[in-house]
Amino acid sequence: MTESPSTKPANGDVCQRVKNGLKPERNGLAKSLYRCHEKKSKHHRQPEEEEVNATSHHGVLYSRPFIESYEQTPMLPAVFTYMSYGILTIFGYLRDFLRYWKIERCNIAGEKEEQRDFVPLYQDFENFYTRNIYIRIRDNWNRPLCGVPGPTMDLLERTSPDYNWTFAQSGRVLQDVINLGSYNYLGFAENKGACADAAAEITMKYGVGVASTRQELGNLDRHEELEKLVARFLGVESAMSFGMGFATNSMNIPALSGKGCLLLSDELNHASLVLGARLSGSTIRVFKHNNMQSLEKLLREAIVHGQPRTRRPWKKILIVVEGIYSMEGSIVRLPEMIALKKRYKAYLYLDEAHSIGALGPRGRGVVDYFGLDPGDVDVMMGTFTKSFGAAGGYIAGKRELIEYLRSHSHSAVYASSMSPPVVEQVITSMKCIMGEDGTTIGCDRVHQLAKNAVYFRRNLQKMGFIIYGNEDSPVVPMMLYMPAKIAAFSREMLKRNIGVVGVGFPATPIIESRARFCISASHTKDVLDRALSVISEVGDLVNLKYSRQKIQPSVARSFDDNVFEDIDD
Repeated sequence: MTESPSTKPANGDVCQRVKNGLKPERNGLAKSLYRCHEKKSKHHRQPEEEEVNATSHHGVLYSRPFIESYEQTPMLPAVFTYMSYGILTIFGYLRDFLRYWKIERCNIAGEKEEQRDFVPLYQDFENFYTRNIYIRIRDNWNRPLCGVPGPTMDLLERTSPDYNWTFAQSGRVLQDVINLGSYNYLGFAENKGACADAAAEITMKYGVGVASTRQELGNLDRHEELEKLVARFLGVESAMSFGMGFATNSMNIPALSGKGCLLLSDELNHASLVLGARLSGSTIRVFKHNNMQSLEKLLREAIVHGQPRTRRPWKKILIVVEGIYSMEGSIVRLPEMIALKKRYKAYLYLDEAHSIGALGPRGRGVVDYFGLDPGDVDVMMGTFTKSFGAAGGYIAGKRELIEYLRSHSHSAVYASSMSPPVVEQVITSMKCIMGEDGTTIGCDRVHQLAKNAVYFRRNLQKMGFIIYGNEDSPVVPMMLYMPAKIAAFSREMLKRNIGVVGVGFPATPIIESRARFCISASHTKDVLDRALSVISEVGDLVNLKYSRQKIQPSVARSFDDNVFEDIDD
């Protein structure tokens, strides 16, 4: 790798080169990605480099530390994980054989007798995985709540007489279970306070449902007020709301892109983004997670080669990314992303489902977190289901974009309008974050969430757990690896009155099962300390403290316009 002015800090010392991708180096060391505020004199910059750095308000791409860590899977857990799945697969085929010959009772829904010779409607590996592997640990998901998903919650106890094929409620309520799984980042999902009172009042005035689409008789004055407030909150010209967050992506991307267009999608994008991309009919190319070299390579190839066969230029190139990746806890490298999209004249679609309200000094999301201009993001998408404690989603941007979507988006034309009390919940919580309610409650919650996330993550790392993601992310994935440990960890935590979410295949790679903690501003230090103590205890019991390295951030190179790193296909 050649050395360029952009790979050196201002004092002349060479910065250590760190690859931009998710996977760690093969030497087994933990990989941390660190962006520092470097003061560079103008004579060290090349003209193109200076233009890219201008995307930041401080003259450099990153004006604050950007720390992400991904430790390589230790060899022994990796081997045992593959062995576990291998053993489960062998026994799965054996049990399928026994079920086929009626030796073991079959609890699986089967085809009718007259349809035995039909081609199976659904038959693939996921089906095999569900009935032979997932079913063994199914009691760790879909637990019924009977209260508000606040910092603590009440769960209904379930029992299963047939090894998790069916469940029955025992009638016992597990009270005051510490909630480390809900997306209630700012604590607005509550049954008392200003938001709950406003939602109750608006229900008495408007009712619960609208029973129509926005284009017919379902356009309320509260809907229009919400959209004006969202636009003002984000600092853009206009916005529009939708009743479902998933449909906000899956139904609007096809309206923005079509045949002859190119979608560049992060490999870890949410299923709603993937579905929207597939429905659009556009050509889809996937770049490595948060890897700017991989993205730039695809952009260059798209510009040079154009469309397949015809070699005509693409009608448009749309880069699709998320603000916070909910399974990795990583934050998009937005300054570099904006620099690339400007250089190659592409459009940027930013999904802020998990980052809006949860990042930035003012809670405005990842754009606010990096101190960037909202106008540099062409399509801003977000949901109201997390930080605002409601439901639905929004698209925001230039006025021309929103007017186009109002008449071309399937979700806008055919979907029912948002429920009035849900709209009021969003309006009240958003005004609280903005400080327009006359208090500092919203601002205090944003700052408290940031403190809680850093405190919780750092303490888990000190205990010896392998933790993925960005230091400032409220999503904290802790690696479990083996399928048996997903169940063991979740069950042991619930025994100690703490509710957690385990995640495994197919939501993650097959050897990267994890527990995903979601931190909230409503968690007090005492609650977090208690949770950390129990996690450490269960971690020792189940043997989850895999980390062997003390994570030390290394200084990564600045964005280089001239040096391009080869990526293996």
